[in-house]
Amino acid sequence: MAADRPHVFVLNERDIENPLAGGAEVHQHEVFGRLAERGFPVTLVCAGYPGAAAIGAEGRMRVLRVGNRYSFYARGPLLARRLVRDVGDRALLVENLNKLPFYGPLWSSVPVLGLVHHLFGATAFRQVSFPVAMITFLSERGIPTIYRDVPLIAVSPSTRDDLIARGIAPDHVTFIPNGLDHERYRPSSRPPGPVVLSLGRVESYKRIDVVVAAMPRLLAAVPKARLVIVGRGDAVQPLQQQVARLGIGDAVEFRGFVSEEEKVALYQAARVFVNPSEKEGWGLTVLEAAACGVPAVASDSPGLRDSVRHEESGVLVRHGDAAACAAALVRLLTDDAAWHRLRTGALAWAQRFTWDGVTDEIEAVVERLADFGGARA
Repeated sequence: MAADRPHVFVLNERDIENPLAGGAEVHQHEVFGRLAERGFPVTLVCAGYPGAAAIGAEGRMRVLRVGNRYSFYARGPLLARRLVRDVGDRALLVENLNKLPFYGPLWSSVPVLGLVHHLFGATAFRQVSFPVAMITFLSERGIPTIYRDVPLIAVSPSTRDDLIARGIAPDHVTFIPNGLDHERYRPSSRPPGPVVLSLGRVESYKRIDVVVAAMPRLLAAVPKARLVIVGRGDAVQPLQQQVARLGIGDAVEFRGFVSEEEKVALYQAARVFVNPSEKEGWGLTVLEAAACGVPAVASDSPGLRDSVRHEESGVLVRHGDAAACAAALVRLLTDDAAWHRLRTGALAWAQRFTWDGVTDEIEAVVERLADFGGARA
């Protein structure tokens, strides 16, 4: 069967085993792993990291690692260019646009599909050092010109709107949301305790400091409340220092990296999920929590306003407003009627999203491009 399928090359800095992997890598693993199972030859070209083999696999998807997180942006495209040339016309390059763009349309000999989780824009200056942020900011400025003839998949309406606002033609952008593994993420029959869960990359732009700042107000109303922060990232130490300054160490737990089994158990044990991020591609963790019956309190910010239905699956609050965050958390920890209503709404909302459905839509795009495209000039 694979002989009549286009070879799909995916270019992204990280694979699912990378210690820095996040929602974009979950999407990549679920969708392109499924395409590989359906008979598509799929090769992921990504960066190496300490302890990683140069050649690996995610199920039936081949994984080739080259360079590190910095040198990959030069070495990865060179490897991908050689690989697509060796295969011939019946191939497609999928460029995962969630960090630096690779400018595939300038060098790929086969059609390019852009997969866009979110663009950083000015938020890069609040996440990384100034030189790296400037490189990111300037590299994104070229997207409207270099990708003007490239079909793009946006994982949220906010990302779609951002691309259009930057100058991409609306008919070149297709919105296909993330999916969910409903076999893994499901509610527990046990009632949760007064636990507020934050789970994901712990970076400064995620603004978990807002939730920490909200904790004294929350504890005044709910003395037994606990905040559990799960994940790794550069903001862990500053958050630990903030917790110490506020004197709330007994109410805040840092769990670091956890296994998939622990992750699901943490969702199921939480009463509320919280995501105060400045910007998300979609907010996959919000939907994972919803599938476990956990309503969210989230910032009314790009991506999150798409994955959280205000007063149906959770509550949106003004970004950066610790008092508003605290008030919403107090309400969901003390108002059983409101919590049960939002829990029911979260479960219903989550049922709309499946990885098989997302893969069906992306497969149709892949086939159409492979049938249409030949070598690029």
